[in-house]
Amino acid sequence: MIRRLSSALFRATAGLRRDDGAATLEFALMVPALMMVFMASFESGLLMTRSIMLEQSVDMTMRELRLGHYTLPTAAKLKTEICKRTVIFKNCEANIMIEMTRIDTSTWSLPTSGVTCVDRSEEIQPVTTLTIGQKNDVMLVRVCVVQDAMFPTTGIGLHLPKDGQGGYGVVAVSAFVTEPS
Repeated sequence: MIRRLSSALFRATAGLRRDDGAATLEFALMVPALMMVFMASFESGLLMTRSIMLEQSVDMTMRELRLGHYTLPTAAKLKTEICKRTVIFKNCEANIMIEMTRIDTSTWSLPTSGVTCVDRSEEIQPVTTLTIGQKNDVMLVRVCVVQDAMFPTTGIGLHLPKDGQGGYGVVAVSAFVTEPS
């Protein structure tokens, strides 16, 4: 009796000792972690590419401005020039904010507030200054473009400061001296 019972128990637990599903279990446990690493890497690469492209386009546009290649530059003209040089931004002209401030060279006081970005959840946007400098003026330019994260709930996208609609600001800061005519 005991021998039959132990034999039946041995056969019933034989399925628990099998190891033919071990690789499937390891795969199922590791795939989410690998996907998180992949998505975080992709998101950080996209963020870096956006940042580099914005820096380059702001530098190129400000070079043209300081050399006097734009006649009567306006905020809309500068937005257009910056956005046409950055091909990776989606809906750039609606999501860009430009602030240009003259720096007083006697005190060298810089703006203490943070960079202003477009708030896509509000219809009315904050006002920023756009002062076109005269000859030999030191100008500080701060540009912010709001973009959506590719994977907002994972990796780096989870920790970025976001606006009301889930977009984060890509910021570029530049300074230049207006050339004499």
